[in-house]
Amino acid sequence: MDLGLKDKVAFIAASSQGLGKAVAFELVQEGAKVIINGRNGGTLERTKQEIKLLAGQEVLSIAGDLSISGEREKIINTALQTYGTIDILVTNTGGPRSGTFESFSDDDWDTAYKSLLSSTVGLIKGFVPGMKQKKWGRIIAITSQAVKQPVNNLVLSNSVRASVAGLIKTLSNELGPDNITVNNVMPGYTETERLKKLIKNDPSFTSAKSEIPLGRFGKPEEFAAAVAFLASERASFITGVSLAVDGGWIKSLI
Repeated sequence: MDLGLKDKVAFIAASSQGLGKAVAFELVQEGAKVIINGRNGGTLERTKQEIKLLAGQEVLSIAGDLSISGEREKIINTALQTYGTIDILVTNTGGPRSGTFESFSDDDWDTAYKSLLSSTVGLIKGFVPGMKQKKWGRIIAITSQAVKQPVNNLVLSNSVRASVAGLIKTLSNELGPDNITVNNVMPGYTETERLKKLIKNDPSFTSAKSEIPLGRFGKPEEFAAAVAFLASERASFITGVSLAVDGGWIKSLI
């Protein structure tokens, strides 16, 4: 299936590892011009070289912390100076640490807000004008299955990621007339370093596999395939949805 992504310009946040990295690989293989981003310059460079080796295509890497407004503006400006406009924006961030409500300070909540919501708002503000000018765009937020069904011991993620889902649904209505689709993708338990860290910090997470109807954790490439489809021409009439890629873990009907 031709997804119509050849030469589309895609910016993938937090893409030096984990789900963001998997999405970058997938979009590069579909012919997109990809910009990757991460806080750790060394890790980002290794990912860039890995993509070049496996896919035979150069990618632009821009190091920086998207939760810091000044760094975020520099990242946005570098991307726009290089390509003019961004066709596909994939917002993403590493999850905040696990814990119960009483274990977190006001600073912890502020950090989660800046990382999960503020970075998403800032990226959309930076790239939407170009999409509106071209009358074409894809905005895809990577959140979590916790948006639909809270996960025990992840109160920061449960709370703030839900606000991202509200933003995405609202923007789907506002940006529809400009032919910009806006969707939310909710990964379930996927074999990433984040999951390994959660299991190490709280061994009870290992029991999650038994709660998944498919009986296993997901693979990053399975998640990335769903994102690539939503970014494609084939998904031109899909907007405002929250798509779970969770092996059936979420139990709600809608």
